[in-house]
Formats: sequence, C-alpha cells, structure tokens
Amino acid sequence: MTRIIADISVSLDGFVTGPDPGPRNGLGTGGEALHTWAFSDDPDDRRVLREATARSGAVILGRRLFDVVDGPEGWDDSTGYGAGEVGKPAFVVVTSTSPPSVRLTDLDWTFVTTGLADAVATARERAEAASSAGGQDLDVILMGGGATVGSALEAGLADVLSLHLAPVVLGAGTPLFTGGAPRTLVQRSVIATSTATHLTYDVSG
Repeated sequence: MTRIIADISVSLDGFVTGPDPGPRNGLGTGGEALHTWAFSDDPDDRRVLREATARSGAVILGRRLFDVVDGPEGWDDSTGYGAGEVGKPAFVVVTSTSPPSVRLTDLDWTFVTTGLADAVATARERAEAASSAGGQDLDVILMGGGATVGSALEAGLADVLSLHLAPVVLGAGTPLFTGGAPRTLVQRSVIATSTATHLTYDVSG
C-alpha cells in the first residue's frame, strides 16, 4: 500500500529554514544545521536516512524548494535526495507557473500546475508503478518545503508525518505550521541521536 509521508527537518522553534532562504542561500542563514543528521556517521541517523530513501517511489516538492535544489548552490552528484543511499525516484514539483528549465537533467522531473492534490495523485501513480516494477511497496515522500508540507497536512493529504527535530533554535525563517484546522497525531516511533530526534506520527482526522 502506497502511503503519503510528509518528511521534513525542523528546528526546536518550528522553522524548516533559516532567514532569507533562496537559490543562492539554500535553507537560509543557519538553516544547514537542520540537516546535520543527514550527514552524520551515527548508525541510527544513517538507518533513518537509508530506510526513508529506500521506500521512496516518488518525491513531491514545492516550486521554491525546487529552485533551491536545482539552483547553483543546490544538489550535485554527491549531495541530493538520498545521495549514496538509493536510486533516483520520480520527482513531482508543485508550481503555479509554467515548468522552468532544469539543471539536473539526469533526474525524472514532472511539473504539476493544477494544485497539490493533483501532484499527490500524480506522485502516487508513479510510486505505484515503481512498486509494481520492483516488487515491493513504495511510498510518496512529501519533502517540502514547509508551506507544501503544511498544506498537505491541512488538506488531509498526508498519512504519516516524519519530523527530524534538530537541536537548534533559528529564531526566524520559514515556519512549518501556520495555523489551520486541528490535527490528531498518533506517535509511532521516537529515535534520539546527538544530531536530531526522529519522530514518526500517523495522521488522523
């Protein structure tokens, strides 16, 4: 069964970037500290990353995040989604404008201009096709940014919320939660390392 998993790193004060994020400033001032765990040698951090990327049949991201990861200071052959851990899943980008030019042409990009729900449906189709081809259940990973993850939770489009809580206070940046209807979360697992507390929740109504 293909699940929609919202998976994102967040600071102790609730931000998923530092101030002034963008294509030439990545996750904003201080924001790289959110992902220290992804480059850690801690075996639990490595396992969390390996298991998360191994189940990725398709990955959803918003246009602003796409502009960062496909920008001049973004992903390359050694850094990127699951670099060194997994093959290359399909990437589905939610955008309100026409599809942009792409720098990372070796990745499978699909641009959806008709909203997040349609992007989720497209990603689910891609993940289910990858599941059938590979003989294993794969999920859709909703990697961000914060507005995309928050909108998915508010719209009831996510089945699971996976938070990587970094031991950093950013003070400002892009908040993960900005209001909306209440959501009940059922805690499923907690894994604590020196670089993050990895929290997994089932999302209910």
